[in-house]
Parts: sequence; structure tokens; C-alpha cells
Amino acid sequence: MRVTFCGTRGSTPAPGLDYIRFGGHTSCVALSHDGGGPAGRPSLLLDAGTGLRRLPGLLGDSPFRGTILLSHLHWDHVQGLPFFRSGDREDAAVRLLLPDQGDDTDAEELLARMMSPPFFPIGPSELRGDWQFGVVPGETFTVEGFSVLALDVPHKGGHTIGFRVSDDHSSVAYIPDHCPTALGPGPGGIGEYHESALQLAHDVDLLIHDAHLRSEEVEVEASFGHAAAEYAVRLGTMAGARQVALFHHRPNRTDSEVERTVCRFAESPVPVLGAAETLTVKL
Repeated sequence: MRVTFCGTRGSTPAPGLDYIRFGGHTSCVALSHDGGGPAGRPSLLLDAGTGLRRLPGLLGDSPFRGTILLSHLHWDHVQGLPFFRSGDREDAAVRLLLPDQGDDTDAEELLARMMSPPFFPIGPSELRGDWQFGVVPGETFTVEGFSVLALDVPHKGGHTIGFRVSDDHSSVAYIPDHCPTALGPGPGGIGEYHESALQLAHDVDLLIHDAHLRSEEVEVEASFGHAAAEYAVRLGTMAGARQVALFHHRPNRTDSEVERTVCRFAESPVPVLGAAETLTVKL
């Protein structure tokens, strides 16, 4: 499996010279089968933030033909959809699955609340190509040749899911927005290491996790719905992950500040990296 970071920022895009190394686009991760399909092109996308605009760089002139899984519906995870050039063309075929909000609202209708006049000139149904909209079908399912485990994680403001994606060779856990303090302070006061988080991260080759905060910021800011980098690394260690990628960098966290956060874990028992746009990790 190949994992390519297309957008790593949280909350809002962060343009400017201070955000070049780790990138300013919001959440989007592309997965492909190594050597599978035409040139190993991505067929499964995790979230559709503004990083979705980077897909043409991976696909060239080819259309996207695959599935998008949305962890939740906050703007920084969906606002790339109207600008998805590889998916907005006549020969594209896109299946988009989002978390069930529990109110029987149609998936396309939910997206249209964000993407339709007067907030945007077109609605989801006006995207070109073959688009299908639905909800995540259950805790376990198969999509694009990957096995997926989808479990609820606490995050403020709507149903949020973490994903574990695996094939016959490797696995990745994707928990981009996570508020573990919602379940209690846990060890050290930075949140509970609860069953869903541990199950998603268990023995994965790569854990991609919310690191919006640092531990010293949790007391004041955790109520906004995010986790600390220290929590992400400790979760990876407890769950037996082979590598942890700090993700969902806060929008005002400059490249040098992200690097300093990563350096906090130089002696960690699990290798830690800062998720950066265009970085591809081969599992």
C-alpha cells in the first residue's frame, strides 16, 4: 500500500512561506495498491479537504475512478469537493461515503448544505461524471480492494469516524479529528485511551492521528475537539503501531513549530514523523 498526504492542515488552509514544508491544504490522504491498477494510481481517498486539489498531480491526465471516505463533515474535510478536477469530468466515477448523521437525511442532501447556492454556485449533483453518494455501510466493509474498519471517535460537532484500512500486506489507521478528553482526562490529563482508538491503531504499519494540539494546550483548547501530539504518540506506542504521523496541524503552526513538535519525540519507542503534503509512505 502507498499512502500519499495531499492535505495535512486542520481547520482552515494555511497559505504563505511559513507553511511550505508541511503544507497549507486541509485534510486529504490518498491510498493506492502498490503496483496495482494503472501505475498504482490512488483509488481510495480519506477525506476531501482542499488537499483534494493535489490529486491531478498523482493521476496526471487520468480521471479519478474510486471511492472517497469522509471521516466527518466539517469544512476542512469537504471543501475540496467543488475543486476536484480529477473527479469533476465526464469520464470520472466517484463513490462518496460519509458518516450517517442519525436523522435519515440523504447523503447528497447533507453535502448540499455546504455546496449549493447561495453558498456555492453548484450542488453535488452538478459535478460531472458518475457520482454516487451514500453513508458508510457499517463497521466493516470492503472497498476498492481494501478492508475497512470504521469506528466512532469523539469529536465535537457531528458524527465522526476513524478508519483502519488494510490489504493483504499492510495497514493504516486514520484518525484525523479526535477529542479523547471528551471521555475523561486519562493518564496525564490528555485524554482516555479508549477501546475504539486502540482497536483502530492496533499493530498498524502507520497511524495518522490528530496532533492539532500540544500537551500544554489541552487544558484550554481541548474543548474545541482535538488531541495533543503527545496523545497520538502514546496511543501509537500502546497499540503497537510501527510508525506515527502527526496530522491535522493547526493552521497557525509554522513549519519550524511543527518540526519542533516532531523533535519532542526523538526518543520515542515508535518512530514519529510530521505529515507533509506530497509525502508518500510505502507500507
